[in-house]
Amino acid sequence: MKPKSIAVVGAAETTELGVIPGLSQLGLHGDAALNAMADAGLKPSDIDGVATAGESPIRVAHYLGITPTWIDGTSIGGCSFLMHVRHAAAAINEGLCRTVLITHGESGKSWIAPTLPPARTPGSLEGQFEAPFGTVWAPSMFTIPVLRYLKHFGITQEQLALVPVIQREWAAMNPRATAKSAITVEDVLSSRMIAYPFRLLMCCLVTDGGGALILTSADRAKDLGRPVYILGTGESAESTMISQMSDFTSSRAFRVSGRKAFEEAGITHDDVDHLMIYDAFAHLPLYGLEDLGFCKPGEAAAFIAERNTAPGGRLPLNTNGGGLSYMHSGMYGMYALQESVRQMRGAAPAQVKGAKISVAHGVGGWFSGSSTIIFSNQAP
Repeated sequence: MKPKSIAVVGAAETTELGVIPGLSQLGLHGDAALNAMADAGLKPSDIDGVATAGESPIRVAHYLGITPTWIDGTSIGGCSFLMHVRHAAAAINEGLCRTVLITHGESGKSWIAPTLPPARTPGSLEGQFEAPFGTVWAPSMFTIPVLRYLKHFGITQEQLALVPVIQREWAAMNPRATAKSAITVEDVLSSRMIAYPFRLLMCCLVTDGGGALILTSADRAKDLGRPVYILGTGESAESTMISQMSDFTSSRAFRVSGRKAFEEAGITHDDVDHLMIYDAFAHLPLYGLEDLGFCKPGEAAAFIAERNTAPGGRLPLNTNGGGLSYMHSGMYGMYALQESVRQMRGAAPAQVKGAKISVAHGVGGWFSGSSTIIFSNQAP
């Protein structure tokens, strides 16, 4: 992709976040989509590309009255929406469509969905080789690599607890954040045990909500909304089985995705003003900081403890409060993208002064897949 050839011209979340029992999953998609169209000054007839995960893109298109020439139903977990951005950029550059709507909506709290999530089938790789041993969902799966990481690098529970503590400081500045009250390391370590070493305050929230983005060419974007340009993109995958990671202390998918995005953007880490790292659990920002190259292996915990990622720090991280404090409906990647766009527009509640480049990085499954998007507010 040619840097700055594609721009985000519409970005919005659902009107409400948190507990929304009055809207179905499809309704959340629609609410977010209409808000994003209003933000861009567009209507359904202006859209010819649709992408989504967790819901059928065909159903979304029909619901909104869109006749697409390009659709993408890539669904590999929370970073699906970052992959949609990458795929949409390629499609627009290739002339397959002109304007793409990416939607997300999820009743993570209210469970108002067409069907419940499918169980791990006995015939799947995970069903045969992991589920019989008790690794059946996120808390019991993410514990496997993080225990090795903590032991290998000598990271303490107190250091791990600093991740949600500092992200709560960002959430306190965000009126839409679900959890805004200040917490301490002691609060985190005394919260209920979920699956060792994760305690309740080290785990993501469970909420309802959604979001949507609209992308088009940079040339067209000059006449629409408040464009934010895409500098670089990346994606990769490792394994759907957590036990088959090549290295429990590092994500190969993270490394490959991040490297590709930085190479495409033609930037260095010193150029980055703002960073969003998917944080379903407290350890993910540690892996992200290291695998993206902002910290050397084993040094991310100290980097956070030195308040480099906190308000006033040199690398503001998860400035909306993240999945730990802002919201987490199940697939969080859309909200990381939304905050990057807000920061680049200068419209975030906890705005990073003078920020020109933002990196959004997501995970799918449990280190199974990854995608990285680099944004800029500097026009081509």
